[in-house]
Amino acid sequence: MTDTVIRMPAKAAPGEVILVRAMVRHIMESGFRHDNVGKLIPRHIVESFVCTYAGREVFRAKLSSGVTVNPFFQFHLRAVETGDVTFRWVDDRGRVYEAVSRLKVG
Repeated sequence: MTDTVIRMPAKAAPGEVILVRAMVRHIMESGFRHDNVGKLIPRHIVESFVCTYAGREVFRAKLSSGVTVNPFFQFHLRAVETGDVTFRWVDDRGRVYEAVSRLKVG
């Protein structure tokens, strides 16, 4: 999906700690700004981000209107088994952004 950018290694040794970077392209409109004719721009933000690895949750964040455009997360993950790393963002209008990256351990 073109709405997300994921950067992480495709392979890792058992027990290795890897760096995971995840970004969703989103306007993150706070609801406090006005357009060029003075009309309030409606709030439109990503409210949550969850990352799972091999079916287990490894990272969760709750976002608010104070987060900048294109929310970006960076965290470490210990490679324990081959499996999918699933990234899921949900905005306040119910739109779901999802990406999956496979991590091969061995």
